[in-house]
Amino acid sequence: MRRLTQLILTTIMAGPFFGAPVRADEKPPFTDYCERLEQEIQGRKHGFLAGNVTYYIGGFHAVWNPVEDETIGLTHPFHHDLRSRGTGLAASSISGTENTGLGNDYLGWEFYKDTRVLYGSVVIDSKVFENPKPTSMRWRPDKLICEYELDGVRIKEEKFIAANDAAASIITASRPIELRFSGHSFFHRNSIKSTSAIGMNVGKNAIAITEGGTVRCKPDANSDPKEAPCVYDGMTTVLSASRSFANSVSIEQDDRGVQHYEFTVPCDEKGTVVSWAMHDDSKVAVKSARDIIKQCRSSLLEKTTVMNRLLNEEVPWFRCPDERFVDVYYYLWSLYLMYYIEVDDGWEQENHTQTAVNNFLGIHRYDSAFQIKVGAWVRNKPRFAYGNVLTWKHLTTNQRYRQLPNGLKLLSDNKGVNWHSGAYGGETSEHVLGAWQIYQHTGDLEFLKRCYEGHFRTLFWDGVTVFQMNRFDVGEKLEQMAKLTGSEEDVVHWQEVVRRDPEFVRLMYDQRWEANGVSDFFAAPKNGMLTTNSFWSMRSSGFPREYARQMVNTGALDRDKGFYGEFFPLAMARESMEKFKSPADMDFGYTPDTAYFTLDGMFRQDMRELASELTLNHLENYNFHKQWQIPVAPEAYRRDLTLFGDQYSNFNAGKILLYLEGLAGLSYSLPDRQLTIRPALPKTWEWMEVRLPIDGEWTKVRYGHNKTQVTASPLKFVIE
Repeated sequence: MRRLTQLILTTIMAGPFFGAPVRADEKPPFTDYCERLEQEIQGRKHGFLAGNVTYYIGGFHAVWNPVEDETIGLTHPFHHDLRSRGTGLAASSISGTENTGLGNDYLGWEFYKDTRVLYGSVVIDSKVFENPKPTSMRWRPDKLICEYELDGVRIKEEKFIAANDAAASIITASRPIELRFSGHSFFHRNSIKSTSAIGMNVGKNAIAITEGGTVRCKPDANSDPKEAPCVYDGMTTVLSASRSFANSVSIEQDDRGVQHYEFTVPCDEKGTVVSWAMHDDSKVAVKSARDIIKQCRSSLLEKTTVMNRLLNEEVPWFRCPDERFVDVYYYLWSLYLMYYIEVDDGWEQENHTQTAVNNFLGIHRYDSAFQIKVGAWVRNKPRFAYGNVLTWKHLTTNQRYRQLPNGLKLLSDNKGVNWHSGAYGGETSEHVLGAWQIYQHTGDLEFLKRCYEGHFRTLFWDGVTVFQMNRFDVGEKLEQMAKLTGSEEDVVHWQEVVRRDPEFVRLMYDQRWEANGVSDFFAAPKNGMLTTNSFWSMRSSGFPREYARQMVNTGALDRDKGFYGEFFPLAMARESMEKFKSPADMDFGYTPDTAYFTLDGMFRQDMRELASELTLNHLENYNFHKQWQIPVAPEAYRRDLTLFGDQYSNFNAGKILLYLEGLAGLSYSLPDRQLTIRPALPKTWEWMEVRLPIDGEWTKVRYGHNKTQVTASPLKFVIE
């Protein structure tokens, strides 16, 4: 046992290797990931910061097209606690279970782009530089660093969001200057009128705005827009600074009721801090705006410390010889963690991640299919995993779904405090598999019971929705959940709802093979639109291995008619691209979700060498910008390879699983006390190392082409 404790060497030769548990914690050394991930984004991306319910956009890039540069101050901080999907707070007019609640809005998703909070200009010896753009803007998970060169004066800003959800900019200048800030109360392009009120609190050196007004919004898809209170109605916005501006402030109301303000403060080497805060309670808003100023350096240090702790202690540690892939891995993790939100109100009782700041925030039913599984790999699973599943239970328990004539129940695409989007689909069945993985990584029967009772049991009792042939695996997991949670009487029901005898399962695949006359392809549609969706079915445990290899070898790797474009994979086969050329088809030439599901299927079909090669091909082309030499996370690439959509898209989260479950081949079960490793080390890498937190300890897995080493595992392990 002493020898095993020191080192377990396992050689991948013929057949699996079984090893005994070993104890010797392999916690990785500390890395300053905030510093490591720092990247120059001026002219490339807008700025992005996240708190809990506060976000910051620096400048504005419409689907990667620069529209507005960032400037001195705080251009677009905004509050978004999911009380609304967009700009309005209108109630749905639909009766029954499809009522979308209060706050759904098909209009005004990107409402931050119409905000104007603290736009700064610089006055140097009476010369005004209006809203100068940075010479450099560097993004980190904890802050934005902007630098300016104006008439020989060097100006530096550090912008961040503190733990109290206030935003601040710490500004220093190489010699004395004046900073002139202007902005206005909330008013959106869909606003009808503003009822905002404004005042100067001299004692607190703060401007306080009581936001209000009405907007044009659309809570139901097939209805006319209506007038409703704006999302911020009754909330208080507070703006403050570390130096007095009471004598310089000017306020003016326009004919729409919008309150415009302007003030001037000095700045020099000692620095000036400006702040923003927003809250339902005006006193809390004032206190938050003042506290971040008083404690600006300690608050910024705390933010850096928290982000570094998350990236060091919560997520599996990854290293390989090519630093680009390490940077992409941690960049994707940083976005995944930055998007976590805790509202604790209405249907938002659980912590969960979100998808896109440049679209509409919130968790998405489809995206959750992989985001739930990513959370299963975080150390603190009650904090970072459970809520990604359980937040959807509110729609089920409140009977907010669409029920089809055949009994199938469909949940909406997106949800918030008291609204859902009304865009229904069946991918929720995939959540069952993610919840099962969380259980495997925790052994938490109480969590499993919460998922099953009142949610999965209710949602799928009359029929299991299908996501790319997953119903057989989902049926099996529902049966196991029933047994484990004390609902033995449900087992027979699930066996009847989802028939799983081998002959029937095989028949379902055989019937779809080479459908509609398309050879070597699975489930081809009648219209001839061949997409990667057919490859996603390879993720099912029952998918015939011979079909998978035929489809991959003839379709996936075909550069003339298949899915291998400038890199892998195209979202649509080349032979279909000539026929299908809608704007959406052109915009979504390459997408992160299609890549994850396709490559995940290849790994599951044991095509390890090919899958690892194609995974690297995708990551280095999609998630690492060759010209800029930085990681990126775009929502999509157009067919012409230009960037499209959100710039900081958690739609890329599935790529994290390609590292851990694909390249590293990791899976484990605390109930079974077993770690399974199916290595897929790329040929171009000599080694790879992963350290992952399992059951409160760090296990190290070191990969080489001749052997794989496991140390400090609290579980028995199998290397296949």
